[in-house]
Parts: sequence; structure tokens; C-alpha cells
Amino acid sequence: MLDAIRWDTDLIRRYDLAGPRYTSYPTAVQFHSQVGTFDLLHALRESRKALRPLSLYVHVPFCANICYYCACNKVITKDRGRALPYLQRLEQEIQLIACHLDPGQKVEQLHFGGGTPTFLSHDELRQLMSHLRQHFNLLDDDSGDYGIEIDPREADWSTMGLLRELGFNRVSIGLQDLDPAVQRAVNRLQSLEETRAVIEAARTLQFRSINIDLIYGLPQQTPDNFARTVEEVINLQPDRLSVFNYAHLPERFMPQRRINSHELPEPAEKLQMLQRTIEQLTAAGYRYIGMDHFALPDDELAIAQEESTLQRNFQGYTTHGHCDLIGLGVSAISQIGDLYCQNSSDLTQYQNLLGGAQLATSRGLVCNQDDRVRRAVIQQLICNFSLDFEAIERQFNIDFRGYFGDLWPQLQTMAEDGLIKLSNENIEVLPAGRLLVRSVCMVFDTYLEQQNRQRFSRVI
Repeated sequence: MLDAIRWDTDLIRRYDLAGPRYTSYPTAVQFHSQVGTFDLLHALRESRKALRPLSLYVHVPFCANICYYCACNKVITKDRGRALPYLQRLEQEIQLIACHLDPGQKVEQLHFGGGTPTFLSHDELRQLMSHLRQHFNLLDDDSGDYGIEIDPREADWSTMGLLRELGFNRVSIGLQDLDPAVQRAVNRLQSLEETRAVIEAARTLQFRSINIDLIYGLPQQTPDNFARTVEEVINLQPDRLSVFNYAHLPERFMPQRRINSHELPEPAEKLQMLQRTIEQLTAAGYRYIGMDHFALPDDELAIAQEESTLQRNFQGYTTHGHCDLIGLGVSAISQIGDLYCQNSSDLTQYQNLLGGAQLATSRGLVCNQDDRVRRAVIQQLICNFSLDFEAIERQFNIDFRGYFGDLWPQLQTMAEDGLIKLSNENIEVLPAGRLLVRSVCMVFDTYLEQQNRQRFSRVI
């Protein structure tokens, strides 16, 4: 059974390394400024010729309150008026991008992220969705995966009704932890009642899927109080759960400097939290999809994993990895064919560039043949916990053992340690290795040794 996990503390201690989350390969750390608008326009033209379906990501950076743990690109403000100039530039970007695509390219997936997308007023949300529908081929039969991130403190029944009316059918709810002491320590006071009200509204309004985000490793957390949070969340019965490891990197993320490092749980306590969470979720019927994600057996992600069709991109695990991903808004990342590109992460620069009728592309990368081979290998491992050498050989016309011969000793060591089962035909990630699949993927990452590992979170 694909969801089987075996907890092995010794193995975790040895392989719990810092490394990428592989929402892409090569990762965003490899992006460089030599990639710009010309490359994006060329990629859009190729997408149009091939009539590839689309996935849209729209970044709304504004939050009314700061959460100390947050590492997202965000603007903290109580001034709702700051959204207006941003939305004007975002609409310009939508128009500039869409004119290089074909109206026949259907938008199979749409996601509003942030920040807090519901920072926008109802009128602003209406206008933004109207503008997207005017310029892109959004589906109107509720068959697409159209999701939005929700802060229950910023949403009520009328908000949920509006979102359903606008075509959204998936919601992802930030919760993190229900314990009041933990919430105070990270400056996110959010009651169970607020969260439950939004979930009840989503169910009544027939949203197709509800995801809840949790974080372990926050200040004031203990294995016992986090287990109580997980129990309450299980009672809410979300379709999916994301249980993230908090990476404390105050030198990189300024808000984290407000966290008292002495209040952070010890590594052994974090491991205990994760182990108990897995036990609780497994007992409640959730399947481990991989990389912090759990889903009920009838969820599309669980079914796709069973059928070996699960994929992964900048939006995480997905069934729409075949789509070209168009990122819109400040810091948004696009993946179009072999091109990765990212908009400027500076709000003023983003708005100024679009104010001058220029796209805001600031950096990126064009994959070479080696990138494509390794991307396919990592994708198979991280999504399906297995890798068939012959499939890679057919796809890229290579001899797998010859191509990756220098990696074989590392793979053999992992096999001896019980992480993987290694043969001349395939790699299978064993139940004890599934929590550590990032470490297996890292073997195939040719860039990793050149990078500063401190940029990444640890596997567990």
C-alpha cells in the first residue's frame, strides 16, 4: 500500500539533512538574471503553438497582520487602499501575458496565494476574476481545480459565498496550531470556532476540497499540545492536510527575529510531534502522499499516486503538472516548457515595470538536457516513491547505469541502510525511507554541492 510509512529514528537522524523541497528541478536557487522578458515571450509563443493547457497562479501579497513564522513574500498593512495600485498593475500583466497565448488554451488549474488573498474587498475580487475571465479561457462548468488560500480571520459566510460564485471550488486554510500560547508566540490568534465556521460554509456551498495547513516546531509547542491540535483538526475532516516543519532562519526572514529561540522545541520533541501526527492521521484514515502532505483515500492526489500519475510543481503536489504554469503578481514563478522565470520580488519595482508597459520578469533558468533527465528522475521518486530505469532510458535515450554511474555507491549505501530497494531495473523507496524521500532525490541533484545548504530547511 502506497501510504505505508515505517518510523525509524536512527535512519531519520542520519538522513535528516538540509535540502530543497523540489517543487522544481533545478530549484529556484539556480535562477539567474540572464533570463528575462524575451525568454518568457518565446516560451509563451511555444505554448500557444502547442495549445498546451494552463495553470494560473495569482500572488496577492497583502496581510493585515504579521505572523512571525512566515517566510512568504508579503506586505503587512492595515491600509486596504494599498491593494488598488497593485491590482491595476496585475491587470496590466494579465493583459500583456494573455495576448501571447491562444484563447483555446484552457485554464485547468487556478490558485490565488499570498499573503492573504481575502485581504481584497469583494468588489476587488469580482473585478480581478472578471479580468482573468476576459483574457484567459477559464472553465465555467466547475470542472477546473480553482483554489484560494483562506485566513479564517479574514473570511465569513458572505466571503465564502462570493468565492464559490466566482468559480472557486477548493480552499486551503491556514491554521498552524490551535494552542493559545503557541498562537501568542507567533502572533496569530485564531480560534477553532473561526476555522470551523469557514469549513462549514465551504461544505454547505459545495466546495470540492478543503486543505488545512499545520506547522510543527513552533515556539511553545510540545508533543502533547500539538497532538491536541491534530485531534481537533481530524474532527474537522479536511480532505487534505499539509503538516510543515518550521525552519527557523531569522537571518533570512526578518519576522522570525521576533520569535524567542529559547521557546522553540528541541529536535527530539519535533521528531516526536511528527511521529505522533503520522500515527494520528494514519489511524484516522489519511494517506501519506509525501513531503508533509496527507489526503483521504478518495482524494484526487491519493488516487493519482495509486495510478502513478501524480506530479509536482511550484503549487506542490498536483494532477496538472502537464499544464504550463503562468505566475502572475509580485515574486510569482512561471514554468512554461523548459523555462522557469520569476517576477521581481520587490513590490515597487514590479509596479514600476508594469507601469511602463513592461513585464516584470527578473530572473529564471532554461533547462538543458541534463536538467530534464534529472527532473524526470526526481519527479518520479518524490511523487511515486519508485523509479523505473527503462522508462527514463526510453524517454531520454540514455543508459541509466552509465549516466548515473558515479552515484551508484551512494545509492547502494542507502539500500544497505534500508532507505531504498535498489536493483538493476529500478529504485523503490521503502516505507522507512518515504519520510526521507528528499534525501534520496538530493543524490541526483547535480547543483547541490555548489550551494549553501543553509538556504534550505531540513527534511524532517
